[in-house]
Amino acid sequence: MTLSRLSAALLLGASFGLGGAALAADVDVPGVPESEDAIAIPTHNWSSQIVMSHVVGDLFEKLGYNVEYTPTDSQAVYEAIRKGDVDLEMEVWEGAYGPAFEAAKAKGGIVDAGNHDAVTREEWWYPEYVKDVCPGLPDWKALNACAEKFAAPETAPKGRFLGGPVDWLKHDAERIEALDMDFSVVNAGSASALWAELASAEKRKAPIVLFNWTPNFIEAVYKGEFVEFPAYGEGCKTDPAWGENKTETYDCGNPPDGYLKKAAWDGMEKKWPVAFKLLQEISFTNEQIAKMAELVDVEGLEADEAAEEWLDQNEAVWQPWLDGLRS
Repeated sequence: MTLSRLSAALLLGASFGLGGAALAADVDVPGVPESEDAIAIPTHNWSSQIVMSHVVGDLFEKLGYNVEYTPTDSQAVYEAIRKGDVDLEMEVWEGAYGPAFEAAKAKGGIVDAGNHDAVTREEWWYPEYVKDVCPGLPDWKALNACAEKFAAPETAPKGRFLGGPVDWLKHDAERIEALDMDFSVVNAGSASALWAELASAEKRKAPIVLFNWTPNFIEAVYKGEFVEFPAYGEGCKTDPAWGENKTETYDCGNPPDGYLKKAAWDGMEKKWPVAFKLLQEISFTNEQIAKMAELVDVEGLEADEAAEEWLDQNEAVWQPWLDGLRS
């Protein structure tokens, strides 16, 4: 354990009580827990990831493991896992975090723990009514022709694209430059800030284009569409000669069917082999992940409460994962 991880464990122990030690294991697996050290689970700044992390932490605790939750930057987390400062990541989105994950994996110390069933998309998005003021959508060229209609005081006469928090690192400015678009990026401070802006625009029927993703609760609350940029392909993000702009990268959209992976510290399998096996077995669908976000962002539950609610409603999903550990 590194010094930073030891300090985090001491600080977080008081807050979270390293809960598994105080709980009787719900599933009897011989030899578990293999170590009394807490499994460190990072949390980020969007609801589904935080709730999912608590769901998995609760499942670990049912086995008798100690767990701690560590707020961690969503880009830096892959280096943190590689170094053993935290132990796993539940949401590796291909579009946003694939490059950081692959770079860390190439250095060693982090492993691919398998894919979720969910298929992801991360892209510019607009509510359905915007098509009335910007004909030709969802084509990106039609959006660009309407750019001035999306202008805000800080971007006028250019349109405003409302991006996610800076640490999500979406390369929207690079795309705007590569495709010569009349837009400027304004980053929201949090996911909740994105949804507050969307709700306000929806009420006023004001033109808005913002970052969105699926799976997410938004698709159950608002009708809308993703902008269709030039199709993603290998080389778009690394080879300027790829695509229609021969001097710039990022002249494409994000993958429309991206992966959602799990990642783990490469020492996890040896230190907590049963927990690692469970991590590999866990797989969530789009609908399940969207519900996790909805419990927080719509129903107003805290993340730990949402995790308990999700587990209560989905025993048929997770119980077989635990039962399979006995074999």
